[in-house]
Amino acid sequence: MPVYKDKKRNTWYCQFYYKDWTGKSKQKRKRGFSTQREAKEWERNFLNTLQTNSDITFAALVSNYMEDLATRLKPTTMETKRSIIEDKLLPYFKDMKICDIDELAVRHWQNELLDYRNDKGKPFSDTYLKTINNQLSAILNYAIVYYKLAKNPCRVVGSIGKSNADAMQIWTLDQFEQFIGYEKKAAGRLAFNVLFWSGIREGELLALTRNDFIRSGTDEYRLNVNKNFEVVKGTQYILTPKTDSSNRCITIPQFLYHEAVQYFDSLYEPDPEERLFYFTKSYLLNEIKRVAKTAGLNPIRIHDLRHSHASLLIEMGFNILMVSQRLGHEKVETTWQTYAHLYPDKEKMLAAQLDTVKVQGITANLTIEDQLAKFMAQFQNHLKEQPALIDINREEIIRWDPEKREKATVTAAEFEQEAQFDEGIEAGLASAEIFQAGYLELCGIVYFLASRGLPAKFL
Repeated sequence: MPVYKDKKRNTWYCQFYYKDWTGKSKQKRKRGFSTQREAKEWERNFLNTLQTNSDITFAALVSNYMEDLATRLKPTTMETKRSIIEDKLLPYFKDMKICDIDELAVRHWQNELLDYRNDKGKPFSDTYLKTINNQLSAILNYAIVYYKLAKNPCRVVGSIGKSNADAMQIWTLDQFEQFIGYEKKAAGRLAFNVLFWSGIREGELLALTRNDFIRSGTDEYRLNVNKNFEVVKGTQYILTPKTDSSNRCITIPQFLYHEAVQYFDSLYEPDPEERLFYFTKSYLLNEIKRVAKTAGLNPIRIHDLRHSHASLLIEMGFNILMVSQRLGHEKVETTWQTYAHLYPDKEKMLAAQLDTVKVQGITANLTIEDQLAKFMAQFQNHLKEQPALIDINREEIIRWDPEKREKATVTAAEFEQEAQFDEGIEAGLASAEIFQAGYLELCGIVYFLASRGLPAKFL
């Protein structure tokens, strides 16, 4: 190993040739080492990263792995990975060749994690254990693809921990109203109201600006969720949403919009494009604990306000697809796995959601107008086949006219000519039948087929 002494600076440096991934010969020089040993070690580690087989050390593999992912992942994700790798993986596997990391080595490492206790005698949480184990497995999977590793020993040994070990805690509407009544700080009150009444994530909340609160016309209020606030090593980032589905514009109650406007107007020289909330996640957590204690409630996590919102929607009768879209989940399966236990008739609803997915897939390429025409045609057939109870206590009803491709107003008498009504059917069942077929505005209430994803603006 060509290592040299820099007599002017009284330091050591290494200088050598190597071949890059294209096979081209290049020269490498690195200065500023205090000792000859440090210079040689740096050169050895660098050359190790050029290995393309399983003789590469775990430390060198990790270096290449992180460099590869740096252009693909967000800074927050990279920092989480880096922390786990440096604290939980490198101390154990650093100098091992990846071909020598076998099932027994992984098992011993897992046992050390399971035996760990902090200064208060507490172990790692099950979810954290799962995350750590998954990270090692991901690195070794990377080695299989790019470094000719024969197999991933993590798959043989099995995982540790659990994916969803932390119990979900939920505040009912009454409990939240009790809580918010004790929150006297304007910023905190608005923040908690936004979290509970919109279901957005904590990072999405902290990225909000005044311009994200939108009023359309006189009676439609929306919240634009299109960014995420994170802090990595003291540096603040405004990032893109967690997933494509997280980029969304959701409806909010009128009072929430006006509360946000009032709070904004109270600020000194407010900028509608600047962040509305300047406190940290830790402040929110401490605040919810403080206010909950004052209100006589068991404190919950900030993320549990999102769960509370989902629970409220389910209690109101909204189906799993609408809940999923509002929460910004990438897959409806994620929503179902998280909240299925809140639905009273899970098996029946599961079958209904599978049917929904099929219908949505069929109509995904249709325009909104074509979807409405198709669904309302199905609704007309449904009325002929299935009697429904509709309490008509006003003279006019809004419906979709598939021929004119627009909403139309018909009289109760006209509507009765097209449908068969049976007053013996329970109202709840009648509403469910309407949900399965289309939408109508009856008695000032809009019934629509939420499971088919019809935008509310067309209603």
